[in-house]
This record gives sequence, C-alpha cells and structure tokens, in this order.
Amino acid sequence: MTPLDLYTLAGAVLFALGFHALLGRAHLLWKVLGVNVAAGGIFLILLAAPPRLDPAVADPVPQAMVLTGIVVAVAATAVALGIALRVTARTGLPFLDEDHLEEDDPA
Repeated sequence: MTPLDLYTLAGAVLFALGFHALLGRAHLLWKVLGVNVAAGGIFLILLAAPPRLDPAVADPVPQAMVLTGIVVAVAATAVALGIALRVTARTGLPFLDEDHLEEDDPA
C-alpha cells in the first residue's frame, strides 16, 4: 500500500466520521464540526486520489481546488456558527427542535 493510498483511506475515514456526526447528533455545534471534518476528508481525498505519472510530483490543479475549498469552508463555517448562535438565542435551545419551532411559527 502506497502513502497515497493511505491518504485516500484516511480521507474516506474522516469523511465517514464527519458524516456520522452530521446525521447522528442533534446539537448544532456538532453538526458544524461534522461538516468541517467531512470537508477535511474530501480535501485529503482530492489531494491524494488523482492519477499521477510521477508519484513524486503533485498536480497543481487539485491543490488549487483544495485551497479554494478551504477558503470557502472557513466562510461557510462562520455563517453556520452565526446561524447556530441565532437559533440558540431565539429558541433557547442549542439544537433544532421541530415541535418548538412549529409552535412559534405564526404562518
């Protein structure tokens, strides 16, 4: 097994852990962290998985895509944490409670 295969496997494990946290936890902070861990796994897969003619030379296109993805992930994390704070301030609960939200909805 080559180091690139290990990086790809580690990326798949990180994605699975993040996706599990996203679906399995009700707390909004855990959901944001799950999305970040899953994104880190995807970034690792994108860097390790492309075919290479020479294993010692990396392709700059996936590196540019991952760098752009990291910037977008940081911005999305800031927005998600802001929304989580807003939900917590409005409902008093750090998770989405469907019963509570339906009672407050005037429409």
